[in-house]
Amino acid sequence: MTQEFNSAASCWKAILSDVEKNRDLLSVIERFARENTAPAEIVFGTSGWRGEIGTDYTFNNVRIVTLAIIEMFKSNDPEVMKAMGVADFQEIQSRGVIVGHDNRFLGSDFAKESIGLLMKEGIRAWYAGEATTPEFSSGIEMMKAACSINLTPSHNPANYGGFKFNPSDGGPAGPEITKKIEEAANRLMNDATVVPGVEPKEIETVDLTELYIRYVMERKTIDIQKIKDFLNNEDCIIFIDNVHGASRGRIEKIIGNSSKIHYLRTDDDYLFGGVAPEPSDSNMKVLTEKLAESTCKFKLGVILDPDGDRIRHADDNMIIAMNYFGAMALHFLHVHKGFNGVVAKSVGTSNLVNAIAEKLDLPIKETMVGFKNFRPYMVKDTQERAIVCFEESDGISGFNHTLEKDALFGILLAIEMMAVTGKNLSPYLNDIMDEFGYYYPDRSGIAVDRSLAGDVLKNRLAIIRDSYKEGSIVDIDGAQRTVKKVITVDGTKLVFDDGSWLMIRPSGTEPKVRFYIEARTEEEKKAVFATAEKMTREAIGSD
Repeated sequence: MTQEFNSAASCWKAILSDVEKNRDLLSVIERFARENTAPAEIVFGTSGWRGEIGTDYTFNNVRIVTLAIIEMFKSNDPEVMKAMGVADFQEIQSRGVIVGHDNRFLGSDFAKESIGLLMKEGIRAWYAGEATTPEFSSGIEMMKAACSINLTPSHNPANYGGFKFNPSDGGPAGPEITKKIEEAANRLMNDATVVPGVEPKEIETVDLTELYIRYVMERKTIDIQKIKDFLNNEDCIIFIDNVHGASRGRIEKIIGNSSKIHYLRTDDDYLFGGVAPEPSDSNMKVLTEKLAESTCKFKLGVILDPDGDRIRHADDNMIIAMNYFGAMALHFLHVHKGFNGVVAKSVGTSNLVNAIAEKLDLPIKETMVGFKNFRPYMVKDTQERAIVCFEESDGISGFNHTLEKDALFGILLAIEMMAVTGKNLSPYLNDIMDEFGYYYPDRSGIAVDRSLAGDVLKNRLAIIRDSYKEGSIVDIDGAQRTVKKVITVDGTKLVFDDGSWLMIRPSGTEPKVRFYIEARTEEEKKAVFATAEKMTREAIGSD
């Protein structure tokens, strides 16, 4: 008996409840995606616009967002052109736009909708096919393209589609650009605009992986030959879990085939085997089991998200989250490779990297959450060049590298670490913490009443910033801690005299308060969390 669905949302619910049984229902999703012309609110968050395929991420709405971008191009707004890194619309037409997608359902079809509209306006467009986010970033620079349109929702579940826009420096679009896209797109949405599709003709293609390889070789942040020698000469084994994403096949092209590298989940699967395609500890179970079974001297396991901009590492002793790996990257790039500059980290990341930077006399820059906030420390002409940029949500880039976070870079850097230090990752991390101190980061949060969302919640939480000044005493489970530093770039972060800290910030997308904490022992984490929650409930007036 054929199931009937009155919405894509109800169909997705059935599909995701049993992906193997209901995989054939993707044809129903395609029908909704093509026929549904209902408007959606377009919001470019920390990494583009995202929506459910067939519900708000539809063919008409992708065409509307593309049309909004074209309108922005043609306006020749000086502020937008400056942010884009171009002189005017004519330069955009000649330099062109790279368009591609990750491995999501209907990715190629959605991409060709954008290409058709761009070509209609005389804008040169290259089709990249399935590609990773860092490949778009490097490809823009290598081709001197005006920008890119990358259709990916990053690590979101299988029912999502997404739309990333990158200007000519290869980094995520800033608010000068995204606000203009939102304004134009939402005006068209409010007018219930239906945009006819334009079939692209004589599509030009580009191999972004080849451009990425040239980029890495030219930038010389990573020593590809040292990595190859390590693989050829050492007793090592590496597992790379692509989780069916666009990163598949990339490492083979960069460093060549090796019997010592084993690739997991590389087949086509729009539904990711029913798992959330993110670099989580729970998704690494197979990797950690394989690492534990191996008798090799050197062992490395990594997991990536679908568009290849997030990564998590492991060896046979522990899973190494980005809070730790980012600190290791700084130590390695500065101490072992001699790169100098500043440390750029989002404010919610571990202070292990702060301890390293302070002892090595390196400046620290803490930014708001969102990789786009690292741009001032990554562009070529900056006076404060970042040695490493990373955020606790599994994103990293490094000296002279892409302005986007890059999981491929994360893989190559980890292998080179082993090659140079002669150690697996966890012993190297232990050596670093023996020298600079032990730190135990974590995160949590609480839901709040919907009436508190937005500015109301933000204003209530501001009481914490006003109540706890530098020098204030805070009781943490009977231990008296002095507030050494107050950081307010994104919520309120209180750093205590023993190096522990807590950060409280409102969610930007839902009625929740996020807690980011770090204790100096594993046992103290619970007490720091309890303190963060107590401060929050007092501030918002909740029992």
